[in-house]
Amino acid sequence: MSNPVSPSHDKPPRGMTRREFAKATTRTGLSVAAGMGLSMWGGAAPVRAQSRQVHMLAWNHFIPDADDETRRQAKAFEQETGIKILFETINQNDLLPRATAAVESGAGPDIFVFQWNHPHLYGGGLTDHSKIFELDDGDKVYPFQREAAIVDGVPRGVPYYGIATAMCYREDVFKELNITIPTYWEEFLRAGTKLKNYGMPIGQTLGHTVGDAPLWCYMLLWSFGAQEVDEKGKVAIDSRQTRHAIEFMTQLWNDACDESALAWDDSSNNRAYLSEQISCTLNGSSIYFVSRLKKMNHIADNTNHFLHPVGANGRFHGIVPLTFSVTNYSKNQEAAFEWIRFQLRPENYERYIVINKGFVLGRTPKFEKHPYWQDDHRVAAFNEAGKYGRNFGWPGPFNRAASEVQSKYILVDMFARAVRGETPQKAIAWAEKEMKAIYEG
Repeated sequence: MSNPVSPSHDKPPRGMTRREFAKATTRTGLSVAAGMGLSMWGGAAPVRAQSRQVHMLAWNHFIPDADDETRRQAKAFEQETGIKILFETINQNDLLPRATAAVESGAGPDIFVFQWNHPHLYGGGLTDHSKIFELDDGDKVYPFQREAAIVDGVPRGVPYYGIATAMCYREDVFKELNITIPTYWEEFLRAGTKLKNYGMPIGQTLGHTVGDAPLWCYMLLWSFGAQEVDEKGKVAIDSRQTRHAIEFMTQLWNDACDESALAWDDSSNNRAYLSEQISCTLNGSSIYFVSRLKKMNHIADNTNHFLHPVGANGRFHGIVPLTFSVTNYSKNQEAAFEWIRFQLRPENYERYIVINKGFVLGRTPKFEKHPYWQDDHRVAAFNEAGKYGRNFGWPGPFNRAASEVQSKYILVDMFARAVRGETPQKAIAWAEKEMKAIYEG
């Protein structure tokens, strides 16, 4: 079991306030035009005449073939342009510490593949991407992708793709226990109680991990009609709806969940499911495809997915937007832009999305109709997730404050405090204080 990641990695350097850090990164930022005096759209030396290497840092993809495809494209790009791509991947929980260190020091990767709206955390250290933002169908991308990349009206990245979640479950276990696919949260609780009594409970992390924990907590909160802030960004977490969501989560945790999951990371539930310790978990399609890849046919042939349950306020899905972001300090910005556009060429991008086999959503709605969704009915539920997608901070703005609340795991910790024994009101009061320090401080 992994230790929870410290939420302090996005704090400013010692001796600096959050505002001072934001101003400092803005001051050190240089635009493409002013900092380089070059443009590959006019009056510039060809990219071939510039630096021959671009360093791109991304997460270790849960679908190994996806990273292999990026490496294949990197070789093709080098053959075409003479520019070498250093494609580095690390654990997704280590991306923000690396980005913080790079922005503070002014040295590091040329491109970060950020998740969520993390460009908002480092906006002052990222270059203006306006010249390529609307290209390659960029004017048609999903709103949740645009919101992640645009910081105070300026594109600080280029939308890449989204990751949706659904409930991954064992069809054979559900059938044995006479459980029908739950539509509502009350039905989900009853199903989970049967699963836990059977010895294969629901597995859900409430740890400091960037994917599964916040995706679960935000969609649960919204479905009960609660919200961290209102439309204007005013903290609104102290509500009857939030209390109901916490009370439900506490009952679900005690009656239906694996109670050792408090500190799980985003791979822990995958391992637990594949080792048949749990029979239902919020996840992308990676569990299913890994079981196929490893020829765990008994598991793969009995795995399917269903949409998140419906609450009093409806059904919601968090979609993780991923964004290419070129740094201000990079001396290879034009080459980095060209590498991004190479990956977004229709033939390259389609190949990348299809290789993911439903684990990711294309950045535009046109991929909802792509034939690959018909190739395997076991991932078909993910194609519907986009219509229920929201960004954290909803219904307020998807801004730096919303990103800071998420990256500090305030909502996650609110639920975790309650399942550990705090009263709902005490957990809410703690979360409200933390949120106000960010939104109003």
